[in-house]
Amino acid sequence: MSSILNQIKIKNQYLISVLSVVTVASLCLFIRDYLDYKIVGYILLVVVSVLSMFLAILPLLLSAVLSALILNFLFIKPYYTLHISNAEDSLLLVLFFIITLVNAVLTHKIRRAEKVLQIKEVRVNTMKLYNALLDSLSHELRTPISTIMGAIDTIQSKSVHISEVNKESLYSEIEKASLRLNHQVENLLNMSRLESGVIEPKMDWCDLEELIYNVLDQLKDDLQFHRITVKTDENLPLFKLDYGLMQQIIYNLVFNASQYTPKGAKIEIKVSYNVDADFEYNPDKILPCVITIADDGIGFPENEIDKVFDKFYRLQNSKTGGTGLGLSIVKGFVEAQHGKVRLENREEGGSVFILSFQTLTMNTKEISNE
Repeated sequence: MSSILNQIKIKNQYLISVLSVVTVASLCLFIRDYLDYKIVGYILLVVVSVLSMFLAILPLLLSAVLSALILNFLFIKPYYTLHISNAEDSLLLVLFFIITLVNAVLTHKIRRAEKVLQIKEVRVNTMKLYNALLDSLSHELRTPISTIMGAIDTIQSKSVHISEVNKESLYSEIEKASLRLNHQVENLLNMSRLESGVIEPKMDWCDLEELIYNVLDQLKDDLQFHRITVKTDENLPLFKLDYGLMQQIIYNLVFNASQYTPKGAKIEIKVSYNVDADFEYNPDKILPCVITIADDGIGFPENEIDKVFDKFYRLQNSKTGGTGLGLSIVKGFVEAQHGKVRLENREEGGSVFILSFQTLTMNTKEISNE
């Protein structure tokens, strides 16, 4: 009996989801000639946000998808087709869908947490989490979105003549903002994967030196005012690790160092292993791999070092913005590969993150012999 009632309740939620979005879209349709489609997008985003306070996750996702389709079909020219005539409108539609989806899922997760946690002290912590998420969304997501929309508005403006050089500069700003937005969304999704316990490392042979340089190339714009050095042991072997997880780990640590150290600061990445171990007398070929990422910035407050890997934790005197997810994801991904991570302040100034893995290795000489 209870299962039948639950099915009826879910069906009603789907109906509410569809009717709410369709009703608001219909009202906007009557005044479509006087509304910019971006305003309609904001209105639909508010509708989905309100629904996320009451609906289950599947009806909520339906409202997010339906909102994006209606925005495209009825309000983005050409009307009554899913075809979009220019790249800028396509980009805005994709961003609208991502933001709506992320906002809906996060709000739904918070609502579920508040239902499960009934103790007053835990409720206070839940509110802190909620405030952290709102602050993250308002700053880390709104900033790149504002940059993208401002650049697109300038490019599309018919009253302002823009040189090709300035256009290229605006396109570059759009690309940078899109990458920043993608990084934040990836962090949110990665944290969701860690919470759900679905992280299953795909261990394979990794060239860590190549991986590090790939990450540095991705972050070249963020690192342009820093001094970067990479040091690796001679004849560094391949390590059996998860390439994707390791890439995200290094990315988050280097990005974090670039954001919280002054211009001109030095960031040093070092990879080493147990050079005293003899490959011939180590049949299992399991060696400790140690990766350190150090900087000569201001370091971390000693009383907060133990908290920096906590989810959503941000240093008390740090600059505004930031989700507080980067380092907690680093810890989760390291531990998923049975490794350890720790943070220390350096005596000469700055800080160092130390990652250690007991992992299988392959001497590069073995590859050449095969």
